[in-house]
Amino acid sequence: MDWLNDLLTNPDSIAHAVLVLMGVSALGLALGHLKVKGISLGIAWVLFVGLAAAHYGFAVNHHVLHFLREFGLILFVFTIGMQVGPGFFASLRKNGLPLNLGAAAVVLLGVGLAVVQWKVFMGGRPADLPAAVGLLSGGTTNTPSMAAGTAAFADVAKQRAAAGKADPTSSTLPTTAPASSVPASPSAHPAKADPPGDTAAATIGAAYAIAYPMGIFGVLLTMLTIRFFFRVDIAEEQRKLAAGSAHPTLDAINIEVTNPSLAGKPIQQIPTIDQSGAVITRLLRGGEVEVAARQQTLQLGDVLTAVGPAKALADLEIIVGKRTQVDARAVGGRINVQRILVSRKEAVGKPIAELALHERYGVQLTRILRAGIELPVTPLSRLQFGDRVVVVGEASSLPQVIEALGDSPKALDKPLLVPILIGIALGVVFGSIPIAIPGLPAPLKLGLAGGPLIIAILLSRIYKVGPLIWYMPNGANMMLREFGIVLFLACVGLLSGENFVSTFKAHGIQWILMGALITIVPVMLIGVIARAVFKTNYLTLVGLLAGSMTDPPALAFAQNVTGSDAPTISYATVYPLVMLMRVLTVQVVVLTMMA
Repeated sequence: MDWLNDLLTNPDSIAHAVLVLMGVSALGLALGHLKVKGISLGIAWVLFVGLAAAHYGFAVNHHVLHFLREFGLILFVFTIGMQVGPGFFASLRKNGLPLNLGAAAVVLLGVGLAVVQWKVFMGGRPADLPAAVGLLSGGTTNTPSMAAGTAAFADVAKQRAAAGKADPTSSTLPTTAPASSVPASPSAHPAKADPPGDTAAATIGAAYAIAYPMGIFGVLLTMLTIRFFFRVDIAEEQRKLAAGSAHPTLDAINIEVTNPSLAGKPIQQIPTIDQSGAVITRLLRGGEVEVAARQQTLQLGDVLTAVGPAKALADLEIIVGKRTQVDARAVGGRINVQRILVSRKEAVGKPIAELALHERYGVQLTRILRAGIELPVTPLSRLQFGDRVVVVGEASSLPQVIEALGDSPKALDKPLLVPILIGIALGVVFGSIPIAIPGLPAPLKLGLAGGPLIIAILLSRIYKVGPLIWYMPNGANMMLREFGIVLFLACVGLLSGENFVSTFKAHGIQWILMGALITIVPVMLIGVIARAVFKTNYLTLVGLLAGSMTDPPALAFAQNVTGSDAPTISYATVYPLVMLMRVLTVQVVVLTMMA
């Protein structure tokens, strides 16, 4: 039975490492499905199971854990960037700007409060800064910020080692318990020292785990308090939101040309037609209906069918003539309407005008359906992999259009691995570049958390470079993301668990209270201001608060409390900026305070 003993106890065995990691991950995920009154700690259970496993002697070689922790982090942040990237810049525009300003205020208030607590309650000692960073990350339930802080401390430790200076964070654990009470790592080897900053990483993980539960419940408590204090009527909030902020849908109308100044001019010269998002799809003249071409000359009495946002159609009606009950779509003919899936690489990333669908096939593109939302069509609109488009044209032309656009669901299921691998490599390189910032004692590095995140956001926005398309099917994205964060949390737990109990005994109550303040004070303050001063709709507000903490359990709770999916919109609006700020601000704190 030597093989079994080796499998279960040898920390340097690859088989043992896989067995422990899979066991911790599987048990943690299973416990994550448990709910108490609809609330669960979710994937954070993987961290807690890892802490328990390490405490009871399930050791894994630390070098293996370090590699898998960083690899899991890279997968996690890169897939997040791929998901939020297409909407990141749009979220910073006019409609999303107030929400993002509120979420940014929550982030900065939390960071400032963590620094103040570190100076007041911990004496501003460098040895205790990892605990403050862990409390900040746990109190805001943001795992990437914990990873970014861990990487920043490791960078500082390496720089100090290279300069022959002592690492002040190396004394962190002995301050939480007497040195004799700290058990030796079963996987430690005299000839193989742990990487620089490893002690700080263990402290960050322990503080994160202590603050995390209150990080979730604090946001929920804030939501309920604001609802009670302002006596919110959910039904009334839903009616107001539906009346004032619903996403505009696309309509279709028929307009008779009565404006004499348009007679003899082509459709493309109708004022504002290219910028409004309205598309003229059919032209009825003399009882015959045909697909409208941009170059087609208008005549008085023509009936045009137009598709677009309601405001754009109203403006078009004022310019062209008058709305009519004559429906060009009801006139018999050879014109058909078909939805086509964009799955051909050659059609992706090009402006609609460059595709020249009407010039080549005599058809008109009227709508783009992306992620369940209908988007208006302009000559500058660009198609993305997985879009569905509505095409109007003669039946004989539609097969050619299908061939040009793809219409192959199987193509979407095939992962485009080469662009993803190149993107991850670029992210690692970008995260390793030192960025000199005035006022900071050392260059800022985005690290393995920030680099892949920013590169993924940029690449998903650029979308296509030559033959490379940065597209990831939603199923593949979710699988890699969950696998990455599970690996990361399991490794953090196993690395931090050996000293977790002694750390909790020494500082547990204090850290819980400090983490609770980091959670509740910013979201309560911004929530009250948003509601009392700016009259923010409650359904929007709870999504904003959940998004400012990148807290999926809080979002689920908000949806359950309101009985609506509306909080998801504001959550998704602020999520990209908040995630980026969480990753960067914690690094600024470490580099500034460790000067």
